Amino acid sequence: MDGKEIAARSAVAAIRSGMIVGLGSGSTSLRAVEVIAERMRSEGLRITGVPTSTATEHAARELGIPLATLDEQPQLDLAVDGADQIDAHLACIKGYGGALLREKIVARCAKRFLVMVDPSKVSQALDKAVPVEVLPFAFGVARRHLEALGGRPRRRLAPAGGPYVTDNGNHILDVEFGRITDPGTLAAKLAAIPGVADHGLFVGLVHELHIGEPAGARIVRALE
Repeated sequence: MDGKEIAARSAVAAIRSGMIVGLGSGSTSLRAVEVIAERMRSEGLRITGVPTSTATEHAARELGIPLATLDEQPQLDLAVDGADQIDAHLACIKGYGGALLREKIVARCAKRFLVMVDPSKVSQALDKAVPVEVLPFAFGVARRHLEALGGRPRRRLAPAGGPYVTDNGNHILDVEFGRITDPGTLAAKLAAIPGVADHGLFVGLVHELHIGEPAGARIVRALE
């Protein structure tokens, strides 16, 4: 069992029957979806999932997990998701899978937001590129503002060529800022840029971090 699965099993253990659960996107979240389906078969677990991407929606449906939209279930008991990097204060960078906007909405609608990672994603400080989802109409404007903040934006491309397009019909700029010493301040500046739908800095949202280590899962809880 690798670190992703150890972390996913630890987070999914917090789910109880009757819960409305936000289902994140990416490889670790898909592990969590599989573990949820496993618990449904073996324990009779009953939940309703709210997926954060079409990929997660398709996987959950194939595994028989009942789903709802956020309009139908606006109050979530729990959300589980992965992260691309997370720091010692539980601020994280997400969005390498392209679902950052819906992931952040779901995280904010959940009473508890649990993040699952293997040890390679944990860092003392954030220093990876920050995905920024941008409306195509304002792509050039947003890019200039990001450069003015000291960032080095790079347009994300689709595997088949051309701009990467999110489930929301937007484009993504992956922006290098170097070592991010104050994620909260940077997050506010990014959100204020015209044309930015949202960004991959998740600050003050994580309630629990589940790290899949060889000896088992280690859980880090946010300070109340």
